[in-house]
Amino acid sequence: MTISAFDHPWLSGLFGDPVMAEVFSAQKQMAHMLAFEASWSRACGKFGLFDATKAADAAHAIETAKIDFADIAKGMSKDGVPVPRLIKQLKATAPAEALHKGATSQDVVDTALAMTLREASDLIAGRMLDVVNQLKTLEVRFGGNPLMGRTRMQAATQITVRDRILTWHLPLAGHLERLETLRPKIEKVQIGGAAGDRKALGDKADYVVGEVAKSLDLAPTGKAWHAMREGVADYASFLSLVTGSLGKMGQDIVLMSQQGIEEITLSGGGGSSAMPHKQNPVAAELLVTLARFNATQVSAMHHAMVHEQERSGVAWSLEWMILPQMAMATARALAVALYLTQNVTRIGADGGST
Repeated sequence: MTISAFDHPWLSGLFGDPVMAEVFSAQKQMAHMLAFEASWSRACGKFGLFDATKAADAAHAIETAKIDFADIAKGMSKDGVPVPRLIKQLKATAPAEALHKGATSQDVVDTALAMTLREASDLIAGRMLDVVNQLKTLEVRFGGNPLMGRTRMQAATQITVRDRILTWHLPLAGHLERLETLRPKIEKVQIGGAAGDRKALGDKADYVVGEVAKSLDLAPTGKAWHAMREGVADYASFLSLVTGSLGKMGQDIVLMSQQGIEEITLSGGGGSSAMPHKQNPVAAELLVTLARFNATQVSAMHHAMVHEQERSGVAWSLEWMILPQMAMATARALAVALYLTQNVTRIGADGGST
């Protein structure tokens, strides 16, 4: 079944990123949700909210459960969330009195999201660093070569290749710093219960929150973020900033590679069915496309900040449609940027190929 350009039978050859797709896969998301439920049972057992023995049995049953995804999908169509049907399946093997009680669906799904974004951030940071290092390599190789500076796409004054490459890699270095600041704001446990006030946990709330957070390697929170989505929206903005910076580089390279200008030479360009002599700058063009895609998607994530009262089905589910696509676009853009920069053989008037 075709869902989007990221997993289309042949469009995915251009847009797809299998590694990020695995991070956001249904199997990974379910594993994170089960990890939350197992941790929840153990924490509630530890602090006397559940019978300790039954809590341990429940946690073991959860961790070894075989989930029927088709049944989850049927439940999703009715409930709007996967958790009610998931809990129904788990109750077939786990003690019901030591399972999920005191938590709510959003606690499960949002904590799973935090765990997913943690893995996505590791991938993005690693790739971004690779691109920065490759651009620095190009700066060493070609940085002193002369290049025509252009303002408003018209010839201005002579600059060096270094001047232009700095505008490509300095923003990425800044995005790496931005990500380090952002991660603590999103890699945090979600626990609020029915109305976000943790009432069902009584005076054990802080202990349970801390225990679950510790076991899942997430930060604890003093208040559930059910209806406070600025962290998730900020993450989406970060993704768009990354692809926007890469898109600027891609746009420059497209213009630099034009016949008659030829300020850059690339190996591995794309072919034309009608004009076999052409070497199209497909990778550079793709960076521009992905930047524009994320720029349009980020506005939807800002719409998804508007949650009514203590929980919103409308705004919350909008995130599910948008954020994974943005992460896919970002991962793909970084992979393409690395490929592109590794295939530069000349920049500037006096560069020599290697």
